[in-house]
Amino acid sequence: MKNVFGSLQRHLAIILALALGLVFCRPLAAEPEQSTLAEAVTTRALQYIGVPYRFGGNNPQSGFDCSGLVTHVYRETLGIILPRTSRQLATIGESVSIEDLRPGDLVFFNTRGAPNSHVGIYLGDSRFIHAPRARSLVRIDRLDDPAYRDRFEGARRPLRPLRMG
Repeated sequence: MKNVFGSLQRHLAIILALALGLVFCRPLAAEPEQSTLAEAVTTRALQYIGVPYRFGGNNPQSGFDCSGLVTHVYRETLGIILPRTSRQLATIGESVSIEDLRPGDLVFFNTRGAPNSHVGIYLGDSRFIHAPRARSLVRIDRLDDPAYRDRFEGARRPLRPLRMG
């Protein structure tokens, strides 16, 4: 019975997310609501510093890979279901130049010899949080660190729900 209830909850959450997805139709804008959403995303992401890396991981109990961290944070904070892989994430929202980055934006890197093979969440002040690689922990790094500066591919601003009323 417990498995049926858990499965039903997951299915209802997916249906709700898909229904809400119909109103996700404009990018985050520079307005007070956006900064509140960004603060919520970055605050949640910071809670996961020190969680072990796990390939395919998407929760703090078993660990995160880079895209698992991003999708978990957005789902748990804003109820937004994002695509699962870094390459898929690099296709959503609005492209953002490095000069226009805002907290909560997604930053992408070529760390495996393939475009957008790594993703993190921008925190501000040239810092981002990510799950870097096997045998490491979720941590904060800097975009101007040569290891990331030289591999930077771009940034995206995920969509957010429209205000109602």
